[in-house]
This record gives sequence, C-alpha cells and structure tokens, in this order.
Amino acid sequence: MDRKNVIIPTYNEKENIEAICRKVFSLPGEFDILVIDDGSPDGTAAIVKNLQAEFPGRLNLIQRSGKQGLGTAYLTGFRWSLEQGYDYIFEMDADFSHNPDDLLRLYAACAEQGGDLAVGSRYCNGVSVVNWPIGRIIMSYYASAYVRTILRMKVFDTTAGFVCYKRKVLETIDLDAVQMKGYGFQIEMKYTAFRLGFQIREVPIIFINRQLGTSKMSSGIFGEAFWGVIKLRFRKFHRK
Repeated sequence: MDRKNVIIPTYNEKENIEAICRKVFSLPGEFDILVIDDGSPDGTAAIVKNLQAEFPGRLNLIQRSGKQGLGTAYLTGFRWSLEQGYDYIFEMDADFSHNPDDLLRLYAACAEQGGDLAVGSRYCNGVSVVNWPIGRIIMSYYASAYVRTILRMKVFDTTAGFVCYKRKVLETIDLDAVQMKGYGFQIEMKYTAFRLGFQIREVPIIFINRQLGTSKMSSGIFGEAFWGVIKLRFRKFHRK
C-alpha cells in the first residue's frame, strides 16, 4: 500500500486542529499527518501532543520557534516526509477551507490518472469559492491569470495550497533552491515542477472560507508573489 502523508502547517489553530486530524484519520487509505507548528501561543501544539497518544505513529509534530513562513514549513515537511519514505506527500490547510474528503481525489489524480502532482483547483471550473469577500476573489483569480500569462503555464489555480506530490517530484526539485516564503512559494513549486517536465493535474474543488480562527493572509504575501513571478520567468531550472 502506498504511504501517504498530509503536511498541515499551523499557527494559532486550536479551534480546528483536533477536528481536522480526526477527519483525515477517518478517511479510507490510511493518510498520516505531519503538523508543523510555528510556536502557536494558543496551545495548538499541546492539542496535537495529546492526540498523538491516540494515533501513535500516524500523527507527527514538528515545533518551530516563531513564524518562519508557509514556504519554509512545507520545505521542512517535504524533507521529513522523504526521509520517512512516504510515496505521496500532500499540502493542506488546517482550517477546513480544504475539504479533507478531496484528499482521495488528489491521490487518485496522481496514482491512477497520470499526474505527478495534483492541484485542488478553485478556478479550473469557473470560480468555486464560498464566503470570501468579492474583492479577495477577484484578487486571487486575477493573480492566477497573471501567473499563467507571465509563466505560460496552463494551471488555473497557481496559488493553490491543496496539493498532492508524488515522491519523485520532491526528490527531483532542488528544495534548497526554492526562494519564495509566502504564497509565492506555491507558484514557485508548481512552475519548477512544470519546467522539469512533470505532469500537473487540476482537480476541481470547492474552497470554503474558514469559519473558526483567523486568516494569516497579508499584503506582503502578494507583493512577494508579484515580483517573484517575473524573476521565475527568467530563472534556469535543473534537476537535483
């Protein structure tokens, strides 16, 4: 059986973390979880530690000191997952904006439908976002259109953070060369995989804005992505 690991970065997610872990563990196919907590002062890590006794070997935790960025959290998770021998590695938010049931569809897109990485896409079938302010939807949608135009990559949701990678993709990408730390990281990873010849599949999902806890978005995140995309267009990419 394929070994599957879901990486969930957290910062102040005490309202969501137990429920999201229990939901993932209830799915068929045995998904493991790695929570990477950036020093949450609300006790998120303590909740995970309590749950570990109930799910030994399946729920893992890496604690980091302070907020170090979404990209560095995922890079830490990728390296750990490769060391542990996982075949499929997933990115997913803790706040239920990504439906854990869709992990099965992302896995199928890679394991059965020829994808090397699968993207849970908000925009490949129009706009599938619930409870976002219209301004944020417009900004996100046209940010992806901007990326497609500059990078000439046929992915409709380039900033998506709900992703499944085959092991070989993360083994091939030089993770030490990844530069962007915020949501630009999502663009950089997809574009790097695209330039290295990997097959990207988009799986339509419905993205539901969080109901509990607070969003971690900031304008600086979009600034990094805007200028970073232009630099990506002219970067050379090499297999590790």
